[in-house]
Amino acid sequence: IDLLNEVRIAAMKQHEGKTIIYNTMGIDLKPFGQPRVRRPMSSVILDQGIAQSITNDFINFTKSQLWYLDRGIPYRRGYLLYGPPGSGKTSFIYALAGEMQYNICTLNLNDRGLTDDKLIYLMNTLPPRSILLLEDVDAAFNQHRESNVKGVSVTFSGLLNAIDGVASTD
Repeated sequence: IDLLNEVRIAAMKQHEGKTIIYNTMGIDLKPFGQPRVRRPMSSVILDQGIAQSITNDFINFTKSQLWYLDRGIPYRRGYLLYGPPGSGKTSFIYALAGEMQYNICTLNLNDRGLTDDKLIYLMNTLPPRSILLLEDVDAAFNQHRESNVKGVSVTFSGLLNAIDGVASTD
Protein backbone atom coordinates (compact mmCIF):
# COMPACT_ATOMS: atom_id res chain seq x y z
CA ILE A 1 0.00 0.00 0.00
CA ASP A 2 2.91 2.36 0.73
CA LEU A 3 4.29 1.76 -2.77
CA LEU A 4 0.94 2.62 -4.37
CA ASN A 5 0.68 5.76 -2.27
CA GLU A 6 4.19 6.81 -3.26
CA VAL A 7 3.41 6.27 -6.95
CA ARG A 8 0.18 8.29 -6.63
CA ILE A 9 2.02 11.16 -4.91
CA ALA A 10 4.77 11.12 -7.56
CA ALA A 11 2.17 11.22 -10.35
CA MET A 12 0.36 14.12 -8.70
CA LYS A 13 3.62 16.08 -8.36
CA GLN A 14 4.18 15.77 -12.13
CA HIS A 15 0.94 17.70 -12.67
CA GLU A 16 1.52 20.24 -9.91
CA GLY A 17 1.50 23.78 -11.25
CA LYS A 18 0.31 22.63 -14.68
CA THR A 19 -2.88 22.64 -16.73
CA ILE A 20 -4.11 19.41 -18.25
CA ILE A 21 -5.83 19.72 -21.62
CA TYR A 22 -8.49 17.09 -22.39
CA ASN A 23 -9.76 16.33 -25.88
CA THR A 24 -12.36 13.92 -27.24
CA MET A 25 -11.01 10.48 -28.08
CA GLY A 26 -13.78 8.21 -29.29
CA ILE A 27 -16.58 8.57 -26.78
CA ASP A 28 -14.46 9.91 -23.92
CA LEU A 29 -12.39 12.90 -22.90
CA LYS A 30 -8.73 11.96 -22.49
CA PRO A 31 -5.65 14.00 -21.56
CA PHE A 32 -4.16 15.43 -24.75
CA GLY A 33 -0.40 15.72 -24.76
CA GLN A 34 1.64 16.54 -21.70
CA PRO A 35 0.37 18.79 -18.89
CA ARG A 36 1.27 22.39 -19.70
CA VAL A 37 2.86 25.02 -17.53
CA ARG A 38 0.20 27.45 -16.37
CA ARG A 39 -0.01 30.64 -18.36
CA PRO A 40 0.09 33.80 -16.25
CA MET A 41 -2.88 36.13 -16.61
CA SER A 42 -0.44 39.01 -17.13
CA SER A 43 0.59 37.46 -20.47
CA VAL A 44 -2.88 37.95 -21.99
CA ILE A 45 -3.76 41.32 -23.50
CA LEU A 46 -7.46 42.17 -23.48
CA ASP A 47 -9.40 45.41 -23.24
CA GLN A 48 -8.98 46.99 -19.83
CA GLY A 49 -10.98 45.37 -17.06
CA ILE A 50 -12.34 42.39 -19.03
CA ALA A 51 -9.96 39.74 -17.68
CA GLN A 52 -10.33 40.95 -14.09
CA SER A 53 -14.11 41.16 -14.35
CA ILE A 54 -14.47 37.58 -15.62
CA THR A 55 -11.88 36.30 -13.13
CA ASN A 56 -13.71 37.97 -10.22
CA ASP A 57 -17.03 36.54 -11.41
CA PHE A 58 -15.45 33.08 -11.71
CA ILE A 59 -14.03 33.31 -8.17
CA ASN A 60 -17.38 34.44 -6.74
CA PHE A 61 -19.18 31.68 -8.61
CA THR A 62 -16.86 28.96 -7.26
CA LYS A 63 -17.60 30.17 -3.73
CA SER A 64 -21.38 29.93 -4.23
CA GLN A 65 -21.85 26.21 -4.94
CA LEU A 66 -23.76 25.55 -1.73
CA TRP A 67 -26.22 28.38 -2.50
CA TYR A 68 -27.05 26.71 -5.85
CA LEU A 69 -27.28 23.20 -4.38
CA ASP A 70 -29.56 24.33 -1.52
CA ARG A 71 -32.02 25.74 -4.04
CA GLY A 72 -31.86 22.91 -6.59
CA ILE A 73 -30.44 25.26 -9.21
CA PRO A 74 -27.93 23.75 -11.65
CA TYR A 75 -24.43 24.82 -10.63
CA ARG A 76 -22.74 25.92 -13.83
CA ARG A 77 -21.57 29.12 -15.42
CA GLY A 78 -21.11 30.05 -19.08
CA TYR A 79 -19.18 32.80 -20.77
CA LEU A 80 -19.48 33.72 -24.43
CA LEU A 81 -16.18 35.10 -25.66
CA TYR A 82 -16.21 36.70 -29.07
CA GLY A 83 -13.84 38.52 -31.37
CA PRO A 84 -11.73 37.94 -34.45
CA PRO A 85 -9.17 35.14 -34.56
CA GLY A 86 -6.07 35.99 -32.58
CA SER A 87 -7.79 38.41 -30.21
CA GLY A 88 -6.97 36.40 -27.07
CA LYS A 89 -10.09 34.32 -26.39
CA THR A 90 -8.36 30.93 -26.11
CA SER A 91 -5.29 32.46 -24.46
CA PHE A 92 -7.54 33.97 -21.81
CA ILE A 93 -9.23 30.61 -21.12
CA TYR A 94 -5.81 28.99 -20.77
CA ALA A 95 -4.66 31.72 -18.34
CA LEU A 96 -7.94 31.61 -16.37
CA ALA A 97 -7.65 27.84 -15.99
CA GLY A 98 -4.09 28.25 -14.74
CA GLU A 99 -5.03 31.04 -12.36
CA MET A 100 -7.88 29.00 -10.87
CA GLN A 101 -5.99 25.67 -11.00
CA TYR A 102 -8.56 24.14 -13.34
CA ASN A 103 -8.04 21.94 -16.38
CA ILE A 104 -9.46 22.54 -19.86
CA CYS A 105 -11.69 20.19 -21.85
CA THR A 106 -12.05 21.12 -25.50
CA LEU A 107 -15.01 20.11 -27.62
CA ASN A 108 -15.37 21.04 -31.26
CA LEU A 109 -18.98 20.90 -32.38
CA ASN A 110 -17.80 20.19 -35.94
CA ASP A 111 -16.11 16.90 -34.97
CA ARG A 112 -17.18 14.10 -37.27
CA GLY A 113 -19.32 11.55 -35.49
CA LEU A 114 -20.37 13.94 -32.74
CA THR A 115 -24.08 13.54 -32.07
CA ASP A 116 -26.47 15.18 -29.63
CA ASP A 117 -26.32 12.10 -27.38
CA LYS A 118 -22.52 11.97 -27.44
CA LEU A 119 -22.34 15.69 -26.66
CA ILE A 120 -24.58 15.25 -23.60
CA TYR A 121 -22.52 12.25 -22.49
CA LEU A 122 -19.23 14.14 -22.85
CA MET A 123 -20.56 17.17 -21.00
CA ASN A 124 -21.80 14.91 -18.18
CA THR A 125 -18.45 13.16 -17.77
CA LEU A 126 -16.11 16.13 -17.51
CA PRO A 127 -13.23 15.69 -15.07
CA PRO A 128 -13.62 17.66 -11.82
CA ARG A 129 -12.26 21.22 -11.75
CA SER A 130 -12.46 21.60 -15.50
CA ILE A 131 -13.43 24.40 -17.84
CA LEU A 132 -15.32 23.20 -20.90
CA LEU A 133 -14.23 25.08 -24.01
CA LEU A 134 -16.73 24.77 -26.84
CA GLU A 135 -14.81 25.77 -29.95
CA ASP A 136 -16.29 27.70 -32.87
CA VAL A 137 -19.91 27.46 -31.76
CA ASP A 138 -20.87 30.22 -34.21
CA ALA A 139 -19.62 28.26 -37.22
CA ALA A 140 -20.95 24.83 -36.23
CA PHE A 141 -24.54 25.21 -37.30
CA ASN A 142 -24.02 27.51 -40.28
CA GLN A 143 -21.56 25.06 -41.84
CA HIS A 144 -23.80 22.07 -41.06
CA ARG A 145 -26.86 23.79 -42.44
CA GLU A 146 -25.18 25.05 -45.62
CA SER A 147 -23.19 22.04 -46.68
CA ASN A 148 -24.84 19.10 -44.89
CA VAL A 149 -21.44 17.90 -43.71
CA LYS A 150 -21.59 14.10 -43.37
CA GLY A 151 -20.92 12.75 -39.91
CA VAL A 152 -21.65 16.03 -38.13
CA SER A 153 -25.00 15.72 -36.46
CA VAL A 154 -25.09 18.00 -33.44
CA THR A 155 -28.17 20.15 -33.66
CA PHE A 156 -28.70 23.54 -32.10
CA SER A 157 -31.45 22.00 -29.99
CA GLY A 158 -29.03 19.25 -28.90
CA LEU A 159 -26.47 21.85 -27.83
CA LEU A 160 -29.04 23.76 -25.79
CA ASN A 161 -30.21 20.54 -24.12
CA ALA A 162 -26.60 19.56 -23.30
CA ILE A 163 -25.98 22.98 -21.76
CA ASP A 164 -29.23 23.50 -19.89
CA GLY A 165 -31.61 20.59 -20.46
CA VAL A 166 -32.94 17.96 -18.09
CA ALA A 167 -29.96 15.66 -18.73
CA SER A 168 -27.35 18.39 -18.25
CA THR A 169 -25.06 18.31 -15.25
CA ASP A 170 -23.39 20.71 -12.84
